[in-house]
Amino acid sequence: MTSVRIENVAGETRRHLQIFILGSAICGLAGAMMTTLDGLLVPGSYQPLRFTFLIWVMVIVGGSGNNLGATLGGLLIWWLWIQVEPMGRLLMEVITWPMPEGSGLRAHLLNSAQHMRLLTMGIIMLVVLRFSPRGLIPER
Repeated sequence: MTSVRIENVAGETRRHLQIFILGSAICGLAGAMMTTLDGLLVPGSYQPLRFTFLIWVMVIVGGSGNNLGATLGGLLIWWLWIQVEPMGRLLMEVITWPMPEGSGLRAHLLNSAQHMRLLTMGIIMLVVLRFSPRGLIPER
């Protein structure tokens, strides 16, 4: 009984190592593609909130236990990511409408409208984790 259990643990460790190596290879390939696209990879050009955070929000919202949930979360969050910036700009224009044209606060608020995306993604993730912690389509 003990020898079978040790073999299973060794098999699980081997599988985890294979998954880790495959994931590392995919990350290396993605980094090479990103460097080719940008022409140069410097720490200042990488936006972890746009890449890493957004992917995690997609998977968490859809449901990490199945492919359909992750796909649904990806499509939903992608659509919201595209739609929120124009809506944020419109909201900032409505809020700053009574302010004078040369106001520094008005200019700052209008220039900060793109940050509504990150605020909205954070709120969506908090709402989903509060009311449906396993995602929109949970694992069976």
